[in-house]
Amino acid sequence: MLIVMRQDATQRDIEGVIEAIRSHGWEPKPIPGGERTAIGILRNEGPVDPALFLNMPGVRDAIAVSKPYKLVSREMHPEDTTIPFGSGDVLIGGSRLVLMAGPCAVESEYQALSIAEKVKEAGATFFRAGAFKPRTSPYSFQGLREKGLEILAKVREETGLFIVTEATDHEVCGLVEDYADMIQIGTRNMQNYRLLLRAGQAKKPVLLKRGMWATVDEWLMAAEYIMSEGNTQVVLCERGIRTFVKHSRNTLDLNALPYLKKVSHLPVVVDPSHAAGVRDQVIPLARAAAAAGAAGLLVEVHDAPEKAMSDGPQSLYPEQFEQLVHDLRHMNIEV
Repeated sequence: MLIVMRQDATQRDIEGVIEAIRSHGWEPKPIPGGERTAIGILRNEGPVDPALFLNMPGVRDAIAVSKPYKLVSREMHPEDTTIPFGSGDVLIGGSRLVLMAGPCAVESEYQALSIAEKVKEAGATFFRAGAFKPRTSPYSFQGLREKGLEILAKVREETGLFIVTEATDHEVCGLVEDYADMIQIGTRNMQNYRLLLRAGQAKKPVLLKRGMWATVDEWLMAAEYIMSEGNTQVVLCERGIRTFVKHSRNTLDLNALPYLKKVSHLPVVVDPSHAAGVRDQVIPLARAAAAAGAAGLLVEVHDAPEKAMSDGPQSLYPEQFEQLVHDLRHMNIEV
């Protein structure tokens, strides 16, 4: 339920509605707007009777919210969410396509700095690289952990790029929060509810990747977990889902973008690297994602992918990333 206040509603009217919601054991969520305030009702176990509020002072309307996810719903929050970084010059969800690029994993300080300088020169504003790496095999490279985070901090210091890197569980989330500008939750952890709740308590934005078998509604409910703890700075990341195809690692679900824009106010970025799994498909998928209205791209770039410790076959060479940026600008997409 969304209680919409009249334009001339007083603060006392608003507080009266908030108190009435609490008196029923529900949680009020004030949503200030440009012209009027709305108040969402959370944690109700069943339908809310609009008559409970329609006759209260200052109330204009009581609207049922049809989706099980409320905080991420456009019904509850009609305006698009934008997430600023730094002084606000970089904005996810704004008019510019945000580019996040870098290797799958931090392998060394030299490697990270070398790639970071190249992707920044090409047009990236975020450096993406994993310090903690969840891998299918326990014998595969698991990341440099805190040492990797220290290297990422040096990358930010020397290049000015913002850092996005993954927290693999709730125990390391605080450590990642200390070092990163944005906390990534990977596909394997989309329904790791302890991690989602911990990320909801963080003071940094969260990049939430879609689970490889998840429906869009399940993905949005995972975002609801984060927002229910107070963190409203959530960016969704479409990274492909598992299907029966053999010509690519996953299937990029670009159909989800227009649907998400309809039902949610959260910005959506696309990871064509994990969707493709093979280098020659990444640039065409990235162009398609940008044309479909993605707020950003998350692209794996490595200067020696044949020697990469993880995901080398899907990583672009720096000159290929530069070509991608050129292609995007040729499409009249602002980056």
